[in-house]
Amino acid sequence: MESLESELERARALDIDDIAASIREIGFECTRCGACCKAEADDPHTATVFPDEVREIQRAAAGMEAPETAGDGDTATTGDETEPDVETAESYDWRDVARPMPYGISEGPEGPTGETFEWALATDHCGDCTFYEEAEDGTGACTVHDDRPLVCQTYPFSVALGGTSQPMGEAVDDDGVVRAHECEGLGRDISESEARGLAAALKRRTVREIEEAIAVRDEYEPTDADGVVVHDSEGAKRPDGTRVE
Repeated sequence: MESLESELERARALDIDDIAASIREIGFECTRCGACCKAEADDPHTATVFPDEVREIQRAAAGMEAPETAGDGDTATTGDETEPDVETAESYDWRDVARPMPYGISEGPEGPTGETFEWALATDHCGDCTFYEEAEDGTGACTVHDDRPLVCQTYPFSVALGGTSQPMGEAVDDDGVVRAHECEGLGRDISESEARGLAAALKRRTVREIEEAIAVRDEYEPTDADGVVVHDSEGAKRPDGTRVE
């Protein structure tokens, strides 16, 4: 199996123009149907969100400006690795943004228990993304659209590099690297600039996912703490985002 480090090199070498060409070939335009934000059958909406993305959404939901970050749009950054400031933490709780990934968690006699990896966006009582709103005409909107995580920015596309990546979705290029997932917006015209912007975000996401996986691996330490423990790129945490001591 290809190592994470080798896969990261391949991700960093992805050509944005090639990805954009694949996206333009199949075409895409968001119809605001909301399908990618809502629960499916009995399965709650599950979208991966990384620790710094949680903090960005906290700031956005609290109406605060995010700190400036450098970047050229073609490379991934690890973001702000510090804890959220007091004002943000008090006005918008971590649990309002993210929940532990459900995999590996079971219901015990005193509540949920188990260890899991990474976070998913929080959901409402219907299982829909908590930041999803639907208008009377049925069109959907994201209340933190400008600060939504990379997985949301790039849907319905993903990149499969082989090795540790699972090639889900249908291939839209000859090499099977760019994949398209079920979405009614596929097949619609997309401009060259929009396709390139989407391609750049898709490359950032691909690099970031592998960087996170490496960090989770390196930071992981088994714990005997009670309740639910979430292992992310910053270490072991409680469901409220605080660190397990």
